[in-house]
Amino acid sequence: MSNAKDERRPAGELEAAVMAALWAAGAPLTAGRVQTELGSQLARTTVTTILTRLHEKGVVGRERQGRGYVYFPVQDAPGLTARRMHSELDRDTDRETVLARFVAQLSPDDEQLLRQLLEGDEQ
Repeated sequence: MSNAKDERRPAGELEAAVMAALWAAGAPLTAGRVQTELGSQLARTTVTTILTRLHEKGVVGRERQGRGYVYFPVQDAPGLTARRMHSELDRDTDRETVLARFVAQLSPDDEQLLRQLLEGDEQ
């Protein structure tokens, strides 16, 4: 017999699924509508909790609609990824080493792209 806790998906996975539903919708959604879009066995209270956490993190916005809220993404997927990268960078005091190791681990194509982007900002 499996433990219910073992069957739970990690919070990050659930947050990603909720964000994907919001991005795909292209319009603000209620928690109930997000639950429907996910097509999963998640309780609406679980979806509401995830949306509330995403709102507290500043990843989604919300507006009052009736007695509840509708939720919408504040950033697109690339913007959210960039935000996560900044958050990770901010966790370490030795930014130079972190950036140097990040660049050292880039593929040649990504390194070239980064160089082009940086050179474009200087002009």
